[in-house]
This record gives sequence, structure tokens and C-alpha cells, in this order.
Amino acid sequence: MNLWNVFRRRARAEGGAVANPLISELLRFGVSETATGIHVNVDKALKNPAMFRAVSLISGSIGMLPLHLIDNTTKKKRDTHPLYRLLHRRPNAWQTAFDFRVLMQLRALVKGNGYALVVRSPNLRAGGALTPTQMVPLDPDLVTPEQGPDWSVSYVYRPAKGAAVRYPARDILHLRGITLDGISGLSLVKQAAEAVGIALAAELAAARMMRNGTMVGGALEHPERLSHEAYARLQESLESKSGSDKAGRNLILEEGMKYVPISSTARDAQMVEIRKMQIEEIGRVTGVPRPLLMLDETSWGSGIEALGQFFVTYALNPWFEAWQQACERTLLTEAEADEMAVKFNAGALLRGSMKDQADFLAKALGAGGSAPWMWVDEVRDVLDLPEREAPPHVMAGGSADQGSKGNGTAA
Repeated sequence: MNLWNVFRRRARAEGGAVANPLISELLRFGVSETATGIHVNVDKALKNPAMFRAVSLISGSIGMLPLHLIDNTTKKKRDTHPLYRLLHRRPNAWQTAFDFRVLMQLRALVKGNGYALVVRSPNLRAGGALTPTQMVPLDPDLVTPEQGPDWSVSYVYRPAKGAAVRYPARDILHLRGITLDGISGLSLVKQAAEAVGIALAAELAAARMMRNGTMVGGALEHPERLSHEAYARLQESLESKSGSDKAGRNLILEEGMKYVPISSTARDAQMVEIRKMQIEEIGRVTGVPRPLLMLDETSWGSGIEALGQFFVTYALNPWFEAWQQACERTLLTEAEADEMAVKFNAGALLRGSMKDQADFLAKALGAGGSAPWMWVDEVRDVLDLPEREAPPHVMAGGSADQGSKGNGTAA
């Protein structure tokens, strides 16, 4: 029996609220206590700029890329199928496809699992067969996957109000990353709890240093002992120069005092290094390259394209496969899976500069004597341009009789 369910049932029996705030936080966020003494949960982890940047970058990239239903034979979009609209435009009545994918991906990253209830309705055009019409995201904290003696998996959803409901696997779109038991994914926040805890502790230490005013630029040195009258005048002088609008005003020192600047210590440099190291640790956990976390002392210049390819290959591609196979497993029947596939179009992230695109597409159309392997209408489709008739001068050999709908190649 899950220990947290005992607390939930007891809380509901006593009126529905958890009296102890700590228990409430534990139930909601799955808190992990770290060696620093800081309790790390999802909310606290996302307050760390590096973690927020990493998960928002992955989630935003997944959300903005088109997700299409593709015909396995013709490789064209099956935009007449009802599922195409759910994946590409409107998964439910209140979310866009971007909103839905960002939410699901974010939950899969920070909580280990993203769940969505698949609502099906009879499709009269398909002879009354049940077809997915909505995908409703479910809070992972309220869903428990369970595996039966026959190896089948079901999902128990315990809403905040009402009785628990058990759904079969075919009704739940389950997005998960790396897993130990094959059923529930691992939360990056829990796996990186120590790294996040150190990062939060370093931020807290820096904030307290700022608040307590211990970061001073220098000290006033007196040859003997400062008199009470001189101390009063000096204090009044210092207070009159406080504030950003009075920065840069000179001090009037009393009784032969000297201003001695304080240089930064090795401990100060160590604090900076610790904060940088924790950004790298979070980058290791999430797979996001450190320059994309805004931490690099070098200029990438033209290497930014290679950086983008690295990010897509090693940080996004595993999630592309997770999305595609989860959608095909849950949303397509066996017969439909033989005919269609769910695919991301990652071309927008992998495109180079306009010059690189022009060189690539020109060669694809046969420029420079290379063998053509793309048609004009395919090139226009890559650039998100509508089909149109190709003028005669762009047809292979300069002849217009090789096709009239952009089916020729450039000379």
C-alpha cells in the first residue's frame, strides 16, 4: 500500500484538507531531502534558472515542432484522418497542440510521467468505429499505473473530488522517459535532487550575503580610536551617500582615517565556480548543452549550427521516439499502425543559414551537374510554400514538357 494514500484518505476523512503543511507539500510535489538540508521538489527545482531553462527548452522545442500523421506508403500527410487534427492542431477544447505537448513533456521531465486520457467517440464515416476525439491531460500525482498478474497495465486515477477510476492502457496516452521498471518513468528532479539542492543552497547563500550587506568594497581604518563626535559625523556622511542615485560620491574621512579596499578572496571565487558547476550538472542530467544554458566563455560563431544538431540528436531525438511510439501504441489500431505513422518534423531545428539551404536545395534539384533527387514541389514543401507551376526556364534541360505541376528539376 502506498504510504501517501494513507495520508490522503485520512485527510479526506477529516474534512478534505491536510492539516500539516509539510505533509501537504510532500503529497503534492514528492519532496526529496538532500545533504544540504534543502527539500527539493518540482516547484523549488524550477526556481533554479538552469533547471527552468533546460526543461523549458526541451518542452518548448517539442511543443513548437509539427507532429503529423504520415501515410507509410506515399509519405504524405493523412490530414483527412480525425487523429491528424488532434495531433497537429486541437487535442481538446481548451488547449492548442503546442500547449498540450509542452505540458505533457514538462511533466514527463520533472515528474517522470505525462498522462492524457484518450476520449473516443463513434465515427459515422468509419462505420461507427470508435475514434479519438479528445486528449485530456491528467495530473501525474493523481495517477498510479499498476501491472496485473497477466502483465497488463491499468491506470488508477484519483481525482481531487469523486471516486477513483481505473482506465485500461488503451485509454491512457503515457509519455515516459527512461524507466527502471518499464512502467513508470524517472523524474529528473528526483534524480538530480542533490545537484539542484547544491544550486539552491548556493543561490540562498549569495542572496543572504547580499541581504546582510557582507559584500563590501572596503573598510575604514583609523590610526587610533575614533571619537564619538567624529563617528556621528562619519555615520551621517555615509548615510547621505547611500542609494544608487548617489553612487560615486566621495567620502570625507575623519581624524586621519584611510579607506582600505577589500579584494575578492579565494572563497568568493569558489562560490562562483560552485554555481557554474551546478549549471553543468543540470545540463548533464537534462542533456542540454552548456552553451544553451547561457554558460560558456567562448563564442560559438558558425558552430551554433553544430550545437543545434547536437541538441536535436542527443536531447530531443529520444523524446521524439517516445512521443511517436506512445501515440502509435495508444491512438492507432493495429491495422492503422500498418498504414500510418506519427512523425515529428524536426527540419525547422536542423535548417542552416539561408545560404546553406540554398546550396543544399540547388544540389537536390540537380545544380552543378549533380544527379537530381528532389522535385520542385518537394522543395517548395520543405520551405512551407504552396505548390505552383514551375516556369519553363527552371525545368531540366530548359524544356517545359517534363511536367506542369512543378515535377521537373532545376538545371
